[in-house]
Amino acid sequence: MEFRHLRYFLVLAEELHFGRAARRLSISQPPLSLNIQQLEASVGARLFERDSRGVRLTAAGRAFRESAMALLAQAEEARLLAREIEAGAVGRLRVGFVGSMLYRGLPQRLKEFQARYPGIHVALTELNSQEQIDALLHGELDAGFVHTSRVPDELATTLAHREPFVCCMSAKHPLGQQDTVALTDLRGEPFVLFSRKASPDYYSRIFDMCAAHGFYPQIRHEVRHWLSVVSLVSQGMGIAVVPAAMARSGMAGAAFRPLADATVPSEVYCVWKQAPDHPARDHFVEMVRLAASEADI
Repeated sequence: MEFRHLRYFLVLAEELHFGRAARRLSISQPPLSLNIQQLEASVGARLFERDSRGVRLTAAGRAFRESAMALLAQAEEARLLAREIEAGAVGRLRVGFVGSMLYRGLPQRLKEFQARYPGIHVALTELNSQEQIDALLHGELDAGFVHTSRVPDELATTLAHREPFVCCMSAKHPLGQQDTVALTDLRGEPFVLFSRKASPDYYSRIFDMCAAHGFYPQIRHEVRHWLSVVSLVSQGMGIAVVPAAMARSGMAGAAFRPLADATVPSEVYCVWKQAPDHPARDHFVEMVRLAASEADI
């Protein structure tokens, strides 16, 4: 049994006339008769009564008609679904992110993506950089946003966001009275720092930044999320050097001041596994690249 047989059957079941059915199908009558015979042989039952009064569906034919219509409808749905998946218009996209991306335009990018591709279901998971890399390697994420470009060879990256670091302190801290803060002003201050294990690149970047200005940070607390850093600082438990986006966190009791010194920037990279083929992910990565290009980073 082939889909061609089903199409011929349904047209004949509607017309109940071999000549009219053949014309609708743009074939001659003998091939139509042959295909109906092949279908009946495959089914093992007569589907039509043929006599001098014309063509009629048998009881088996009437029952078969419902199933044939459903089969062709399912086949059409499958065809359309395959085409949409190939085009990246439908599917599921699992995206990991570091918490600071909530203040770096990720919600806005996702809204734009969902508006353009409403058939793609996006599932978000907050993880630190190393956790995302592990999840990508094990096929548990399709894309992520991490604090490092140093990833295994199986993964690809593109710069998604770049911004300066700023100093974060309690609103009651004396440094909060200054317009800018020099890194040397932080000598001897207790630091709240992003955990080395959670993001070794950020840990090293801030550590090296201070070392370049003649001192090593006195690390008092290490945490796994930027909001935890800002929260502890807001409660007077130390100072921190954080990405400028964290000033948009709205944390009560925290103050943010630009650094007077030129420093390396804070960067976030979009990362994904280069295989297998994933059109929805590729559309997402292209959107990230376009947004970065428009932001001139």
